[in-house]
Amino acid sequence: MNFVFISPHFPHTYWNFCDRLKKNGVNVLGIGDASYDSLEDCLKNSLTEYYKVDSLENYAEVFRAVAFFSFKYGKIDWLESNNEYWLEQDARLRSDFNITTGIKYDRIQDFKHKSNMKKFYAEAGVPTARCHFATDLDDAKKFIKEVGYPIIIKPDVGVGASDTHKITNDDELSAFFSQPRDVQYLMEEFIDGELYSYDAITSSTFEPLFESMTSWPPSIADIVNDELELVYYVAGDVYEGLKKAGRATVRAFHADRRFVHLEFFRLKADKKGIGKKGDFVGLEVNMRPAGGYTPDMMNFAHSLDVYQIWADMVTTDKRIFPKSEKEYYCVYVSRRDKNHYAHTHEEILNLYGSRMVMCERIPEILSGAMGNQMYTAKMDDEEAAKEFIAYVLCK
Repeated sequence: MNFVFISPHFPHTYWNFCDRLKKNGVNVLGIGDASYDSLEDCLKNSLTEYYKVDSLENYAEVFRAVAFFSFKYGKIDWLESNNEYWLEQDARLRSDFNITTGIKYDRIQDFKHKSNMKKFYAEAGVPTARCHFATDLDDAKKFIKEVGYPIIIKPDVGVGASDTHKITNDDELSAFFSQPRDVQYLMEEFIDGELYSYDAITSSTFEPLFESMTSWPPSIADIVNDELELVYYVAGDVYEGLKKAGRATVRAFHADRRFVHLEFFRLKADKKGIGKKGDFVGLEVNMRPAGGYTPDMMNFAHSLDVYQIWADMVTTDKRIFPKSEKEYYCVYVSRRDKNHYAHTHEEILNLYGSRMVMCERIPEILSGAMGNQMYTAKMDDEEAAKEFIAYVLCK
């Protein structure tokens, strides 16, 4: 089996995907814009061959790289980056090289445009916020007259919570439309809910080979816009309501043979036309693993190896890795360098060192969403997780 992995060096933990594929007997062929010498040894040892391009943004260059691998090794069976930024290019390459194990170019817009996602949620029976394209101020006011303030305005195509705005009054609305905009924005009614994600690895028949739940308080949009600390945790169990909504969404989107990250709101109170308190409301579909170190946190929470489960899906379409007996809460807490905290770095390590599974500085390119310094610990229950969060963030 020939597997082309796009940008295997970023994020740096993605070498694990390549490593597990190699262990399953796969030819792993990497394409990236970093020099071979700069690659970590663990990644080098996982690759059959590496092709450096000057820019991954240059489609002609990447196309030539895939064509070279196809000529040298034969038909390409899989092509993947597992990265939101390259999803559209991945799909185009699959179409051009007739690679059938993944989303092709004619379907990618269903996953890139937030507005297009609504019809699939409806097919799944999962409610979503009412929405309207943000064309001009007068048209926006008509929509707000229907749904009321606050509203959320965000790019119809975008990564994460970048450029997402919470509008609470007419002045803020006018200020938004007073600025020139060169992309299409979408307005949505505000959903007062807790943010959760359903993360899964799916088979060719849409069956979940692995399922996980992540709680994201506060919202990623607030973290980015207000420069808050990122705090979230992966739980060992998945709420039945989230499991039901996640599985239905996977089927509606035909998300087969993928690692998916599906975001939902859990209503804090009854909302007319949407659902009852505790119901899950569809927010956004991501056809790739959760960002940052979340796959590693899933490993710690579930006492397993999601990279191996994913690689087994690729090569056998089955789950081979056994179900774990012991599960935990794996908690990520970040700090911002601009803030002054009550407890020093050394004090945190002295108190929680035996529980710490990751502790490192965040690369500058990711610090806007993930903070500057992260601490990730494995706790026995939710109460212990909350105590850890409170200690690290105490100011």
